[in-house]
Parts: sequence; C-alpha cells; structure tokens
Amino acid sequence: MRLILKFNLAFVAIFLIGLGVAGYTSNQLLQQNAREEILQNARLVMETALATRAYTASQVGPLLETQMKYAFLPQSIPAYSAAEVLTGLRKKFGDYAYKEATLNPTNPRNRAVEWETDIVNQFRGGYDRGEIIGERETPTGRSLYIARPIQIKDPSCLACHSTVEAAPKTLVERYGPANGFGWQLNEIIGAQVVSVPTAVPQQRAQAAYRTFMLSLTGVFVFIGIALNLMLFATVIRPVTRLSRLADQVSLGNMDVPDFHARAKDEIGVLADSFNRMKKSVVQAMKMLEQ
Repeated sequence: MRLILKFNLAFVAIFLIGLGVAGYTSNQLLQQNAREEILQNARLVMETALATRAYTASQVGPLLETQMKYAFLPQSIPAYSAAEVLTGLRKKFGDYAYKEATLNPTNPRNRAVEWETDIVNQFRGGYDRGEIIGERETPTGRSLYIARPIQIKDPSCLACHSTVEAAPKTLVERYGPANGFGWQLNEIIGAQVVSVPTAVPQQRAQAAYRTFMLSLTGVFVFIGIALNLMLFATVIRPVTRLSRLADQVSLGNMDVPDFHARAKDEIGVLADSFNRMKKSVVQAMKMLEQ
C-alpha cells in the first residue's frame, strides 16, 4: 500500500470521527439553545400576562368599582384583561396562546380542556415546583407550554366566587348561577397556560447546524488537499526520486547524479546518506577492479 494512500485513509478516519463528534456536540448545543429560546418566549408571554393582571387589579379595577354596581364590566377582572391583551398578540403571532384554564370558570371560554385539566390536577395533587413545562402536538405543529397554578390567595376573590347569593347580582346576570362558584381560600382552581410554537427556533437551529457542518466539511477537505500537496512535495516526490536513483545504483549504474535536497530535514539527511553510500560503492568497485 502506498504511503499517500495510508495517509489519506488515516486522515479520512480522523475526519469522520471528528465530524461525528463535532456534529453531535453542535446539534445538541443548537437544540438546547433553541429550546431555551422557546422557553424565553413562553416566559415573556407569561410575564406579560402577569403584568397585565397586576395593572388591572391595582389601577383599572378601582376605577370601575362604581360602575360595577349597575353593570358587570369584565374589563375590571385581571384574568379577562390578560386574556384580551394576549388575544391581540395572536393577531400577529397566531400560534402563540394564553389561557387561564379553570375547572369551574365563570366565563365558559376559560374552561379547561382535557390536557389542561391534567395539568391543573397535577398542581392540585401536590406538584410544588410552581411550574410545569411540556410539549404537545397541535394542528399547526409541535408546541411547548408553560403552566403555573392559579391559587386563591386573596380573600377578596371569594366575594364573587364563594356562593351565588354572595356574588354581585350584575355578575350573576351576565354569566348565570351555574359556574364559577364554590371556590375556597388557598384552593388551586386552574392554571395559567402559555403555548408557543417550536417550529421556527428549531428550523433556525437546523439551518445553523447544516451551515456549520458544511463549513466544517469544507475546512476538512481544504486541509486534506493542502496536506496531500505538502506531503507530495516534501516527502513523496523526493523519496520517489531517491528510490529510482537507488534502483539504478543497485543495478550497477554508478553514473547516476547525486541527489541534492534543498531542505535540511530528514529527507536531506537521507539524501546525504545516499550520496555517501554511492561514493563508497564507487570507491569499492574501483578497488576491486585494481
């Protein structure tokens, strides 16, 4: 097997191992970064909802307190305001969703569906990490969700949700007496659920991965070509020439010229040794002829 073939086989093996390790590592890192980006987007939506709720409770609700005696205004309810603000967000980002999924809601649009009910029951069952993160398939593609429990910590909430008799008449007139009552202090009655699509960040991660792998392959190919040219120029070609001269000497042709190597490396040392050996052979032949 020729030297250059051995070199290229070793180089290709190293290249494939390096490419595999780099590909696996970079793919894991890019996917992790994509997931972090998705989580960041979800948490941004969640914090927007919380900020809207706080603003409504502290500034909008007190302004509408008088009007609430004559007509129930859902704009004074923090959950309603948060849902409305983020419904506006969905006009531009249709795959983003926010819902205050409740087991027994006053407003029917907040009723938890099957998978949301499972999340609420996890919180009610003692899940104490404060946040559930998961992924699910949707009609528009895979989606990541973040859920946080809705717990009745403010006794003032029970003014509307304890019993039908204690609730404001305007609320009962608007939503009816069937739902949204019987809540207890410190009870977990639902979950805030934010869903964001995973497709776009993952597509960007895949595009970055392909670009990185193509670039890395290109770099390896360039290095391989450069090393082959250097190997041919500094090792293969001078060794081949030296081998041909050695063959001529071994066949008795002592008129071959000396091999001159410009470099002072191992090839140069080998050339000097060959020249000395040829001179010694020539002298030995002359002595025998005498």
